[in-house]
Amino acid sequence: MENKKKIVLLCGGKFAFKALQLLAYEKFLFGVAIGKGTEIINDALESACEENKIAFKSFPNKASISEMKTWINNLQPDYIFSISFPFLIPEDVLMYGKDKFINFHPGPLPRYRGVMPIFEVLKNQESETAIGVHFMNANFDEGNIIFNDPVLIEKEDTYGTLTVKLSNRVAQVALNMANMLQFASKIPNYPQDENEAYYYEKPQFSDTYINWKRMDSEEILSLINACNPWNNGADTTFMGEQAKIIAAKHCNKPHNNSRPGTIIAITEENTITVACSDNKQIAIAILSTDEGIMTAKQFSNKVNIIGNTFN
Repeated sequence: MENKKKIVLLCGGKFAFKALQLLAYEKFLFGVAIGKGTEIINDALESACEENKIAFKSFPNKASISEMKTWINNLQPDYIFSISFPFLIPEDVLMYGKDKFINFHPGPLPRYRGVMPIFEVLKNQESETAIGVHFMNANFDEGNIIFNDPVLIEKEDTYGTLTVKLSNRVAQVALNMANMLQFASKIPNYPQDENEAYYYEKPQFSDTYINWKRMDSEEILSLINACNPWNNGADTTFMGEQAKIIAAKHCNKPHNNSRPGTIIAITEENTITVACSDNKQIAIAILSTDEGIMTAKQFSNKVNIIGNTFN
Protein backbone atom coordinates (compact mmCIF):
# COMPACT_ATOMS: atom_id res chain seq x y z
CA MET A 1 0.00 0.00 0.00
CA GLU A 2 1.53 3.30 -1.06
CA ASN A 3 1.47 6.46 1.04
CA LYS A 4 0.53 4.72 4.25
CA LYS A 5 -0.66 6.86 7.12
CA LYS A 6 2.25 7.65 9.42
CA ILE A 7 1.81 6.33 12.96
CA VAL A 8 3.80 7.19 16.07
CA LEU A 9 3.62 4.71 18.96
CA LEU A 10 3.91 5.85 22.57
CA CYS A 11 4.70 2.87 24.78
CA GLY A 12 5.75 2.05 28.31
CA GLY A 13 7.40 -1.35 28.21
CA LYS A 14 7.34 -4.86 26.87
CA PHE A 15 3.51 -5.13 26.89
CA ALA A 16 3.57 -2.95 23.74
CA PHE A 17 6.53 -4.59 22.01
CA LYS A 18 4.56 -7.13 19.97
CA ALA A 19 2.38 -4.35 18.64
CA LEU A 20 5.49 -2.31 17.92
CA GLN A 21 7.07 -5.18 15.98
CA LEU A 22 3.91 -5.85 13.98
CA LEU A 23 3.34 -2.20 13.08
CA ALA A 24 6.99 -1.86 12.07
CA TYR A 25 6.86 -5.03 9.95
CA GLU A 26 3.80 -3.74 8.11
CA LYS A 27 5.55 -0.39 7.50
CA PHE A 28 3.08 1.69 9.52
CA LEU A 29 5.49 2.81 12.21
CA PHE A 30 7.00 6.26 11.76
CA GLY A 31 8.15 6.99 15.29
CA VAL A 32 8.47 5.33 18.70
CA ALA A 33 8.54 6.97 22.14
CA ILE A 34 9.00 5.15 25.41
CA GLY A 35 8.21 6.40 28.91
CA LYS A 36 10.16 5.28 32.00
CA GLY A 37 12.22 2.83 29.95
CA THR A 38 15.33 1.29 31.46
CA GLU A 39 18.69 2.06 29.90
CA ILE A 40 18.92 -1.43 28.40
CA ILE A 41 15.44 -1.25 26.85
CA ASN A 42 16.00 2.29 25.59
CA ASP A 43 19.29 1.36 23.93
CA ALA A 44 17.76 -1.72 22.29
CA LEU A 45 14.74 0.20 21.00
CA GLU A 46 16.83 3.09 19.77
CA SER A 47 19.14 0.76 17.85
CA ALA A 48 16.20 -1.12 16.30
CA CYS A 49 14.54 2.15 15.30
CA GLU A 50 17.75 3.48 13.79
CA GLU A 51 18.17 0.31 11.70
CA ASN A 52 14.60 0.65 10.41
CA LYS A 53 14.74 4.44 9.93
CA ILE A 54 12.09 5.03 12.59
CA ALA A 55 12.28 8.12 14.81
CA PHE A 56 12.93 7.39 18.49
CA LYS A 57 12.43 9.42 21.66
CA SER A 58 12.73 8.59 25.35
CA PHE A 59 10.58 10.32 27.97
CA PRO A 60 12.13 9.16 31.27
CA ASN A 61 9.94 11.25 33.59
CA LYS A 62 6.97 13.62 33.72
CA ALA A 63 9.14 16.69 33.26
CA SER A 64 10.42 15.38 29.94
CA ILE A 65 6.85 15.35 28.50
CA SER A 66 7.33 19.08 27.84
CA GLU A 67 9.48 17.98 24.88
CA MET A 68 6.72 15.87 23.29
CA LYS A 69 4.91 18.72 21.54
CA THR A 70 8.02 19.73 19.61
CA TRP A 71 8.90 16.11 18.81
CA ILE A 72 5.45 15.35 17.38
CA ASN A 73 5.23 18.64 15.50
CA ASN A 74 8.56 17.90 13.84
CA LEU A 75 7.48 14.39 12.82
CA GLN A 76 3.99 15.39 11.63
CA PRO A 77 2.43 11.89 12.03
CA ASP A 78 -1.11 11.16 10.90
CA TYR A 79 -1.98 9.35 14.14
CA ILE A 80 -0.44 8.71 17.53
CA PHE A 81 -1.08 5.32 19.16
CA SER A 82 -0.55 4.79 22.88
CA ILE A 83 -0.03 1.38 24.49
CA SER A 84 0.81 1.34 28.22
CA PHE A 85 2.42 4.78 28.05
CA PRO A 86 2.84 5.77 31.72
CA PHE A 87 2.34 9.54 31.55
CA LEU A 88 -0.74 11.68 30.98
CA ILE A 89 -0.55 13.53 27.66
CA PRO A 90 -1.06 17.27 28.30
CA GLU A 91 -3.66 19.30 26.43
CA ASP A 92 -1.12 21.36 24.48
CA VAL A 93 0.19 18.10 22.96
CA LEU A 94 -3.31 16.76 22.27
CA MET A 95 -4.04 19.98 20.38
CA TYR A 96 -1.85 18.62 17.58
CA GLY A 97 -5.05 17.27 16.10
CA LYS A 98 -8.58 16.24 17.06
CA ASP A 99 -9.03 12.46 17.10
CA LYS A 100 -5.37 11.89 16.33
CA PHE A 101 -4.43 10.23 19.64
CA ILE A 102 -5.72 6.68 20.15
CA ASN A 103 -5.12 4.65 23.30
CA PHE A 104 -5.26 0.85 23.57
CA HIS A 105 -6.29 0.13 27.16
CA PRO A 106 -5.90 -3.42 28.57
CA GLY A 107 -9.37 -3.51 30.10
CA PRO A 108 -13.03 -2.85 29.22
CA LEU A 109 -14.08 0.78 29.34
CA PRO A 110 -15.53 2.57 31.14
CA ARG A 111 -15.82 -0.05 33.92
CA TYR A 112 -12.10 -0.70 34.30
CA ARG A 113 -10.22 2.55 34.04
CA GLY A 114 -6.89 2.73 35.79
CA VAL A 115 -3.30 1.54 35.72
CA MET A 116 -3.77 -2.20 36.36
CA PRO A 117 -7.09 -3.45 34.99
CA ILE A 118 -5.57 -6.92 34.47
CA PHE A 119 -5.24 -7.31 38.23
CA GLU A 120 -8.74 -5.96 38.85
CA VAL A 121 -10.63 -8.15 36.37
CA LEU A 122 -8.97 -11.27 37.79
CA LYS A 123 -9.57 -10.27 41.39
CA ASN A 124 -13.21 -9.50 40.57
CA GLN A 125 -13.65 -12.94 38.95
CA GLU A 126 -14.66 -11.58 35.56
CA SER A 127 -15.10 -14.13 32.77
CA GLU A 128 -14.17 -11.60 30.09
CA THR A 129 -11.97 -8.56 29.68
CA ALA A 130 -11.18 -6.43 26.61
CA ILE A 131 -8.81 -4.17 24.78
CA GLY A 132 -10.57 -0.82 25.15
CA VAL A 133 -9.74 1.40 22.17
CA HIS A 134 -10.54 5.07 22.64
CA PHE A 135 -9.59 8.57 21.62
CA MET A 136 -7.46 10.32 24.21
CA ASN A 137 -8.28 13.46 26.14
CA ALA A 138 -6.52 15.22 29.02
CA ASN A 139 -7.71 12.61 31.57
CA PHE A 140 -6.66 9.00 31.86
CA ASP A 141 -8.96 6.54 30.04
CA GLU A 142 -11.86 9.00 29.59
CA GLY A 143 -11.94 9.78 25.87
CA ASN A 144 -14.66 8.62 23.48
CA ILE A 145 -14.72 4.86 22.92
CA ILE A 146 -14.05 3.47 19.46
CA PHE A 147 -14.70 -0.13 20.51
CA ASN A 148 -14.01 -2.73 23.19
CA ASP A 149 -12.43 -5.85 21.71
CA PRO A 150 -13.44 -8.76 24.03
CA VAL A 151 -10.96 -11.29 25.41
CA LEU A 152 -12.06 -14.38 27.33
CA ILE A 153 -10.56 -15.07 30.75
CA GLU A 154 -9.87 -18.74 31.43
CA LYS A 155 -10.36 -20.16 34.91
CA GLU A 156 -6.65 -20.86 35.30
CA ASP A 157 -5.47 -17.47 34.00
CA THR A 158 -3.01 -15.58 36.18
CA TYR A 159 -1.85 -11.99 35.87
CA GLY A 160 1.08 -13.28 33.83
CA THR A 161 -0.85 -15.46 31.40
CA LEU A 162 -3.57 -12.85 30.86
CA THR A 163 -0.95 -10.15 30.27
CA VAL A 164 0.68 -12.25 27.54
CA LYS A 165 -2.73 -12.98 26.03
CA LEU A 166 -3.63 -9.28 25.98
CA SER A 167 -0.22 -8.28 24.63
CA ASN A 168 -0.75 -10.63 21.69
CA ARG A 169 -4.27 -9.33 21.15
CA VAL A 170 -3.36 -5.64 21.35
CA ALA A 171 -0.79 -6.17 18.60
CA GLN A 172 -3.47 -7.46 16.25
CA VAL A 173 -6.00 -4.82 17.35
CA ALA A 174 -3.46 -2.03 16.74
CA LEU A 175 -2.66 -3.44 13.29
CA ASN A 176 -6.37 -3.67 12.45
CA MET A 177 -6.82 -0.07 13.56
CA ALA A 178 -3.87 1.04 11.43
CA ASN A 179 -5.40 -0.69 8.41
CA MET A 180 -8.80 0.87 9.14
CA LEU A 181 -7.25 4.33 9.25
CA GLN A 182 -5.95 3.96 5.70
CA PHE A 183 -9.50 4.22 4.38
CA ALA A 184 -11.65 5.85 7.09
CA SER A 185 -12.28 9.56 6.87
CA LYS A 186 -14.08 9.44 10.23
CA ILE A 187 -13.85 6.81 12.96
CA PRO A 188 -17.17 6.00 14.69
CA ASN A 189 -16.99 6.61 18.44
CA TYR A 190 -19.23 7.35 21.39
CA PRO A 191 -18.89 9.02 24.82
CA GLN A 192 -18.20 6.84 27.83
CA ASP A 193 -21.12 6.29 30.20
CA GLU A 194 -20.01 7.93 33.44
CA ASN A 195 -22.68 6.00 35.36
CA GLU A 196 -20.78 2.80 34.58
CA ALA A 197 -17.31 4.27 34.97
CA TYR A 198 -14.86 3.29 37.71
CA TYR A 199 -11.22 4.24 38.06
CA TYR A 200 -9.00 1.76 39.91
CA GLU A 201 -5.91 3.17 41.57
CA LYS A 202 -2.73 1.11 41.72
CA PRO A 203 -3.30 -1.80 44.16
CA GLN A 204 -2.09 -1.32 47.71
CA PHE A 205 -1.13 -3.93 50.31
CA SER A 206 -4.72 -4.07 51.54
CA ASP A 207 -5.83 -5.04 48.02
CA THR A 208 -3.41 -7.99 47.81
CA TYR A 209 -3.93 -9.34 51.36
CA ILE A 210 -6.03 -12.46 51.91
CA ASN A 211 -8.80 -11.92 54.43
CA TRP A 212 -9.38 -15.53 55.46
CA LYS A 213 -12.37 -14.68 57.64
CA ARG A 214 -14.33 -12.82 54.97
CA MET A 215 -13.17 -14.17 51.61
CA ASP A 216 -14.52 -17.44 50.25
CA SER A 217 -12.41 -19.98 48.34
CA GLU A 218 -13.21 -18.52 44.92
CA GLU A 219 -12.25 -15.02 46.03
CA ILE A 220 -8.98 -16.25 47.51
CA LEU A 221 -8.00 -18.23 44.42
CA SER A 222 -8.88 -15.27 42.18
CA LEU A 223 -6.71 -12.97 44.30
CA ILE A 224 -3.80 -15.43 44.20
CA ASN A 225 -4.01 -15.60 40.40
CA ALA A 226 -4.31 -11.82 40.15
CA CYS A 227 -1.08 -11.43 42.15
CA ASN A 228 0.97 -13.97 40.17
CA PRO A 229 3.61 -12.94 39.19
CA TRP A 230 3.54 -9.14 39.54
CA ASN A 231 3.22 -9.18 43.36
CA ASN A 232 4.96 -12.55 43.77
CA GLY A 233 1.70 -13.91 45.16
CA ALA A 234 -1.17 -12.89 47.44
CA ASP A 235 -0.12 -11.63 50.85
CA THR A 236 -0.81 -13.42 54.13
CA THR A 237 0.92 -14.17 57.44
CA PHE A 238 1.86 -17.47 59.03
CA MET A 239 2.95 -17.77 62.67
CA GLY A 240 3.61 -14.04 62.74
CA GLU A 241 5.77 -14.02 59.61
CA GLN A 242 4.86 -12.51 56.25
CA ALA A 243 4.27 -14.92 53.39
CA LYS A 244 2.86 -14.94 49.88
CA ILE A 245 0.81 -17.65 48.20
CA ILE A 246 1.84 -17.93 44.57
CA ALA A 247 -0.12 -20.92 43.23
CA ALA A 248 -3.15 -22.79 44.56
CA LYS A 249 -6.20 -24.66 43.29
CA HIS A 250 -9.54 -26.01 44.46
CA CYS A 251 -9.68 -28.95 46.84
CA ASN A 252 -13.10 -30.58 46.60
CA LYS A 253 -13.47 -31.36 50.26
CA PRO A 254 -15.35 -29.61 53.07
CA HIS A 255 -13.43 -28.90 56.25
CA ASN A 256 -16.31 -29.22 58.73
CA ASN A 257 -16.22 -25.62 59.84
CA SER A 258 -12.61 -25.33 60.90
CA ARG A 259 -11.37 -21.82 61.50
CA PRO A 260 -10.72 -20.10 58.13
CA GLY A 261 -7.01 -20.12 57.34
CA THR A 262 -6.34 -23.36 59.24
CA ILE A 263 -4.03 -25.85 57.53
CA ILE A 264 -5.99 -29.09 57.34
CA ALA A 265 -3.68 -31.60 55.65
CA ILE A 266 -0.76 -32.39 53.40
CA THR A 267 -2.03 -34.17 50.31
CA GLU A 268 -0.55 -36.97 48.24
CA GLU A 269 0.19 -34.35 45.58
CA ASN A 270 2.37 -32.54 48.15
CA THR A 271 0.04 -29.57 48.45
CA ILE A 272 -1.26 -28.21 51.75
CA THR A 273 -4.99 -27.73 52.12
CA VAL A 274 -6.38 -24.71 53.94
CA ALA A 275 -9.89 -24.03 55.27
CA CYS A 276 -11.87 -21.16 53.77
CA SER A 277 -14.89 -19.29 55.09
CA ASP A 278 -17.34 -21.14 52.78
CA ASN A 279 -16.50 -24.56 54.29
CA LYS A 280 -14.33 -25.35 51.27
CA GLN A 281 -10.60 -25.89 51.04
CA ILE A 282 -7.91 -24.65 48.69
CA ALA A 283 -4.74 -26.63 47.97
CA ILE A 284 -1.59 -24.50 48.05
CA ALA A 285 1.27 -25.60 45.80
CA ILE A 286 3.84 -22.77 45.87
CA LEU A 287 4.58 -20.11 48.47
CA SER A 288 7.11 -17.40 49.11
CA THR A 289 8.56 -16.53 52.52
CA ASP A 290 11.53 -14.52 53.71
CA GLU A 291 13.60 -17.62 53.01
CA GLY A 292 12.59 -17.71 49.36
CA ILE A 293 10.14 -19.36 47.00
CA MET A 294 9.32 -22.95 47.93
CA THR A 295 6.90 -25.76 47.26
CA ALA A 296 4.21 -26.59 49.79
CA LYS A 297 6.15 -29.78 50.57
CA GLN A 298 9.29 -27.80 51.40
CA PHE A 299 7.21 -25.42 53.50
CA SER A 300 5.58 -28.28 55.40
CA ASN A 301 9.00 -29.80 56.21
CA LYS A 302 10.13 -26.70 58.07
CA VAL A 303 7.65 -26.76 60.95
CA ASN A 304 4.69 -28.78 62.17
CA ILE A 305 2.13 -26.84 60.18
CA ILE A 306 -1.03 -28.98 60.61
CA GLY A 307 -3.55 -27.08 62.72
CA ASN A 308 -1.67 -23.77 62.45
CA THR A 309 -3.34 -20.92 60.62
CA PHE A 310 -2.72 -18.34 57.97
CA ASN A 311 -3.96 -14.94 59.11
